[in-house]
Amino acid sequence: METGVKEVELRDLWRRYKDGGDEGARERLVVAYSPMVKFVAGRLGAGLPSHVEDADLISYGLVGLIGAIERFEPERGIKFETFAMTRIRGAIIDELRSLDWVPRSVRSRAREIETAQAKLEHELQRAPTESELASKLNLTEEELQSALLEIANSSVYALDELWTVSDSSGDQVSLLDTIADDSAADPQEALASTEVKDLLTEAIGGLPEREQLVVALYYYENLTLREIGEVLGVTESRVSQLHTKAVMRLKSSLQQG
Repeated sequence: METGVKEVELRDLWRRYKDGGDEGARERLVVAYSPMVKFVAGRLGAGLPSHVEDADLISYGLVGLIGAIERFEPERGIKFETFAMTRIRGAIIDELRSLDWVPRSVRSRAREIETAQAKLEHELQRAPTESELASKLNLTEEELQSALLEIANSSVYALDELWTVSDSSGDQVSLLDTIADDSAADPQEALASTEVKDLLTEAIGGLPEREQLVVALYYYENLTLREIGEVLGVTESRVSQLHTKAVMRLKSSLQQG
């Protein structure tokens, strides 16, 4: 992601901060990478209730960015943007969850849908249709779609969360961060990371074609839900439902795996 600062300047700032503890360099790094916070906050905020302020999301994300800058180890050879994105998103999600603004009924409904979806996949050996899922839940298809939209608008459902593990400090870190460099790798840790990535890749491959496309366009092409809706010829609300279903399905698949 563009920071507006040349690569050579960034390298110098990192050197001054990490080698010399230059607080001025640290502050300039925060400013240089702050567009990442606005980007992540904007994507998360797009599916949240209107009372959640963008400014608050950005504030939470800045905490994650500062933490990422303080913890980043340039010598590991990992791109900072990759390292920081997970922490920025994690900081925002942690703060939202601490506010406990998701109604209990919505959380309960989400668990019911996840459970029904997992049972049907086991019984059918394939992804259930919306009609089958609605029938399992004793709902009409319209009621199921309404529930999915309510979950999407009240919860922070993100594929990124399925790629995170906890390190020894309790921080949430990306699986990409656990891939050790040539000089100091824990082979078992690297193997575990690879296995989870393989499971996720396999799970994505098992999604219905439309949900696979939503996942690809949202996470790999960085399209917004509205833009995906234009590609698919459906409403933004319908894309939100498909995204929520996809992530719930992937979560269930990884738990079973």
